[in-house]
Amino acid sequence: MGDKGFLASWPIVCFASFIVTLRLVHGDLSYSIPEEMKSGSVIGNVAKDLLVDVIALSSRKARVDFEGSRKRYCDIKMNTGDLIISERIDRESICGKKASCVLNVDLVLEDPLELHRVSLHVQDINDNSPKFRENLIGMEIRESAEKGNRFSIEEAHDADVGQNAVQRYILQKNDNFILAVDSNKVELVLDNKLDREKQKELNLLLTALDGGSPQRSGSVVIHVTVLDANDNAPVFSQAVYKASLPENSPVGTIVMTVSATDADEGVNGDVTYDFGHVSEDDVSVFSIDPKSGKITATGAVDFEETTSFEMKVQAKDGLGLTSYCKVLIDVTDVNDNAPVIYLKTLNNPIPENVSPGAEVGIINVQDRDSENNKQVRCSIQQNVPFKLVPSIKNYYSLVTTGQLDRELVSDYNITITATDEGTPPLSSSKTVQLSVADINDNPPVFEEQSYSAYVTENNKAGSTLCSVTARDPDWRQNGTVIYSLDSETNGQVRCFIQQNVPFKLVPSIKNYYSLVTTGQLDRELVSDYNITITATDEGSPPLSSSKTVQLSVADINDNPPVFEEQSYSAYVTENNKAGSTLCSVTARDPDWRQNGTVIYSLLPGEVNGAPVSSYLSVNGDTGVIHAVRSFDYEQFRSFKVHVMARDNGSPPLSSNVTVSVFISDVNDNCPQILYPAPEGNSFMTELVPKAAHGGSLVSKVIAVDADSGQNAWLSYHIVKSTVPGLFTIGVHSGEIRTQRDISESDSMKQNLIVAVKDNGQPSLSATCSMLLLISDNLAEVPELKDISYDEKNSKLTSYLIIALVSVSTFFLTFIIIILGVRFCRRRKPRLLFDGAVAIPSAYLPPNYADVDGTGTLRSTYNYDAYLTTGSRTSDFKFVSSYNDNTLPADQTLRKSPSDFADAFGDLSDYNITITATDEGSPPLSSSKTVQLSVADINDNPPVFEEQSYSAYVTENNKAGSTLYPVPRPGGQLLHDRAGPQSCARRLSGVQSDSGGRGLRTERLAVLSHSEIH
Repeated sequence: MGDKGFLASWPIVCFASFIVTLRLVHGDLSYSIPEEMKSGSVIGNVAKDLLVDVIALSSRKARVDFEGSRKRYCDIKMNTGDLIISERIDRESICGKKASCVLNVDLVLEDPLELHRVSLHVQDINDNSPKFRENLIGMEIRESAEKGNRFSIEEAHDADVGQNAVQRYILQKNDNFILAVDSNKVELVLDNKLDREKQKELNLLLTALDGGSPQRSGSVVIHVTVLDANDNAPVFSQAVYKASLPENSPVGTIVMTVSATDADEGVNGDVTYDFGHVSEDDVSVFSIDPKSGKITATGAVDFEETTSFEMKVQAKDGLGLTSYCKVLIDVTDVNDNAPVIYLKTLNNPIPENVSPGAEVGIINVQDRDSENNKQVRCSIQQNVPFKLVPSIKNYYSLVTTGQLDRELVSDYNITITATDEGTPPLSSSKTVQLSVADINDNPPVFEEQSYSAYVTENNKAGSTLCSVTARDPDWRQNGTVIYSLDSETNGQVRCFIQQNVPFKLVPSIKNYYSLVTTGQLDRELVSDYNITITATDEGSPPLSSSKTVQLSVADINDNPPVFEEQSYSAYVTENNKAGSTLCSVTARDPDWRQNGTVIYSLLPGEVNGAPVSSYLSVNGDTGVIHAVRSFDYEQFRSFKVHVMARDNGSPPLSSNVTVSVFISDVNDNCPQILYPAPEGNSFMTELVPKAAHGGSLVSKVIAVDADSGQNAWLSYHIVKSTVPGLFTIGVHSGEIRTQRDISESDSMKQNLIVAVKDNGQPSLSATCSMLLLISDNLAEVPELKDISYDEKNSKLTSYLIIALVSVSTFFLTFIIIILGVRFCRRRKPRLLFDGAVAIPSAYLPPNYADVDGTGTLRSTYNYDAYLTTGSRTSDFKFVSSYNDNTLPADQTLRKSPSDFADAFGDLSDYNITITATDEGSPPLSSSKTVQLSVADINDNPPVFEEQSYSAYVTENNKAGSTLYPVPRPGGQLLHDRAGPQSCARRLSGVQSDSGGRGLRTERLAVLSHSEIH
């Protein structure tokens, strides 16, 4: 539409100067309104102008219909009778350049049917500025052009009309040209001859002004290039070209040919054609050949959209001289639109006792074509008691032609056909569905005195619960149940439920309703319903009766147990007692009776390669989780198990939860000394040069602790030495260094006892012995600086090196022999080992059954081993049996009554009664007694009463003298001693029964072992 800057100010002008005119001619109304009125603006009061009561507008269903338009530009305000703007009215888009723009509106009133034609004359406002097709117009004029020569300029275009369109032009003052304007064209007139030598180019400003208020304008720059000689402009053969074009013409249809000639020769006489100022819509419909001037249809031409086209065609020669002509194309109508039937109103249903000739509905027929193509005939083809009566233009009344009988025909499908008078004629049909209503004279009656129903919860929506029936010979208007027992009376019944309950009534077969659910029932929310059903007819006055249906909701197992927490965590310290409680899990099930009974169990799984049931057990009724065995932090620090909560429903529902067990460390592992290696419990010998200075590194003790944290922080201490103060050890490094220089008075053999302690509470420790040999035959320690030797002592150095090599060779040979002897002894059936070092799993017999988890020993096994007092229970491990037929024990079976008394009392034999019960009704069961004897296993190592024993003896005592009675821990024990074999046989003898020993000197380790059966 062009520039809209004026839109913000036009309403002020409109309300100040706009006058709405009203004209009543033959019952018609005419209003004059400006375009671009705001939505909701009042056009006029139709009730006042038509002398109609405002209340009658609603009762008579007043409405407006727009002929040939899908838009509703205005509407009626029922409470006031005002005709108001409902959509934006843009005159330029509706009527284009037409001098008169009229919107025809039909105002329809019913009962009785009246039609009033309302004409809305849309007045133009100055909302568009003049606009040239281009911002710059180029012209080439020869300097030989004579004074008075005229040069055509394409005029400006203004979408507005009348006074608001372009009224005049102004040419900027210049020395050579003046402006000549007539009704059809704008021309530049040469007032003074051009002189190319003085001025080769000129820029002229042309301004177009409209006549609106306020005035709008548009400008263009005319660029004139002065050339040598071009005397003639193109001349059209006609000033105006006219042609007719049928609508729906195919693309490529030649509409007309325009022709212009130029008297010049050569390039100056070559004429090209183009459209002047043409709207975008016209450009999409037509094109012009620039050489031949043929105008061709390139788009769809629709008479109903545009009845004519007006365009400017420009002819231009080779050097820029132009001329213009006008092209008028009239679009002729063809019968391409079938009539359209609109059902404006319909009284549905209608009572069967209406009199013949009663108006049932109003039909409106519209055809977008023109003249004969627009003339329409309407008819009803079926043999029905209805007909169409023409009323006012394009409107028909559907009336009855006879008495209606609902008992004979209760519904009618009336097909209305509309046919135009075009060639060939086009037609369309519309079916009107009409129901016949009855009158009321019978109350409904239920067949049963009371109704009862039972349903399970979680039923599908729409499930039928029971059927109820209420008989009434009448007929109900809204059609829930339809009866026809009495053809002479109204037999309609409406049944409904008054309470807010999840049920509804659905008609099934004749005289029956099905009581169905509208959603799933939940017994956990509501277990019983009392449903009141009321049957009411549609008579005047209405009659009704009521019945109550008692409904019980049965429980189904629809809720799985739900744990109170998303996951559980249990914390336990290692070395816990078997059977100790770790945590408790709780799950809730809102179902009823056995559907809500929760049973807990562990899901199958493995922890460290063993079944999870060998680590934990859960009480099926309470959800309490117990430890089946003692946990070792050093084996694993945490693990996860899954507990299942299952209800007793059919089928059972379950849910799982993860229980994370975290094992905390306790200080239960003594430090293990890796170096010096405790081979055969002999002293470790280290050679120390006699010339070592204070601070020299002698050896290093290396130890580890299987615990973690501060329980594994180790410290080293010398608890005993031959010469106190000669050696020192790093508290945290374990490095043994000389504290001072070695003197001649120091013994050549230095015995050190080093204790390694951890930082646990209480602290645990381990000791080792080290024999340091001080030798003066060794070279200086590596820390000594290089010394230059002279020739006199070079021979002495050679002798010392030879002697050192000989001694070293002898010493290495001796060590190899000792290692070979020890290796042979290790091949014996009895295994001697230090309890501080764990036995490798390869030494264990492969056919033992697990006695700490789920199995029993398959036979008697003898296994001998020597254990020191520092031996741990983890030194032995029995391989688990995974036989499915093995009856698992809930905890470790122990022969000792004291170990078993807390849980089961002093028992070594059990009679276990196993009962199997089904879940039938009534439940059946059977029992079986299993006699179980607990066989003893060697699961308790001997335990000394004291950590260490001290004894004193005078020298020269007799062999076999009792030094100290070592108490026997209990059981059948065998005592032995540790240390070098030759030394042990020579120095002491240990009695197997009493534990007494004789001792001359030395520190001995006493070992106890039992026989495993």
